Amino acid sequence: MQLLVFVLIYPILWMISILPHRLFYIFSDIGFFFVYHVFGYRRKVVQNNLNLVFPDKTKVEITHIEKEFYKHLCDTFLEMVKSMNLSKEDVFKKYHVVNPEVLLEIEKERSIIILCAHYANWEWNVSINNYVNSKGYAVYQKVNNSYFDAFIRKVRARWNTTLITQSQTAKTVIQNHRNNVRATYGMVSDQSPQSHRAQYWTKFMDIQVPIFNGGEVLARKTGLAVVFLKVSKVKRGYYNAEFIPIALNSKETKEHEITDAFLRLTEAQIKEKPEFYLWTHKRWKHRGKTPASFAKT
Repeated sequence: MQLLVFVLIYPILWMISILPHRLFYIFSDIGFFFVYHVFGYRRKVVQNNLNLVFPDKTKVEITHIEKEFYKHLCDTFLEMVKSMNLSKEDVFKKYHVVNPEVLLEIEKERSIIILCAHYANWEWNVSINNYVNSKGYAVYQKVNNSYFDAFIRKVRARWNTTLITQSQTAKTVIQNHRNNVRATYGMVSDQSPQSHRAQYWTKFMDIQVPIFNGGEVLARKTGLAVVFLKVSKVKRGYYNAEFIPIALNSKETKEHEITDAFLRLTEAQIKEKPEFYLWTHKRWKHRGKTPASFAKT
């Protein structure tokens, strides 16, 4: 069944990926109509999240953010599809890194963990490895369909990126550190942690929730540098990426210092342009609980 689904869907995705810019985004507009108006994909979750995070905004403002978010969500999905046939020259134009020298300078001394959020276009973040000399890794969520999982690995390998799962991350980072292998690791770190892995609670968008801090734990253990990746949407299909150093030597930082800095930078992005954040996730589902009660769930 998995193979049949892949065989049926892959040709459609491939044809969409080679469409010229204007026709390509017409598909996104059509997708928005069905996702938002017809199927109402996770609209309750999005509305609840927006009302929770922005209690001072009017209903009109919330609805505007909601609609703009769904338009952007459809763009992001199709831009992931576009990666199938996106040349290196095209990705440099569409996803522009404004200060690659930041990474190039740091990697002379040590490996780097790049922390980012589900903001703007996180799918094209893997192209960052075109700018660095060290071996590139990206932590990702394995796809249930093994054929699509292999396909995703193949597509992202075009940008010199090795995909690793969360369960493989600690072993990979520590092993490379022990073997003096210089590497760059990309992690999307704004998701809600699994119940048995929650170690740190603090406020995110002024709401007390458990926070994923695996990147900081690994960085402080190995002394890696930590950099925040700020991605901004310039216009439809075009993004700017900026590196903001958080810690050049994580062993010299205090506990939670790196995670807190990451959260504040992420919050600033969200508040500036909230429509480009991924609101379909139940990021604040554990609010109101205590660390003690959460540990028992």
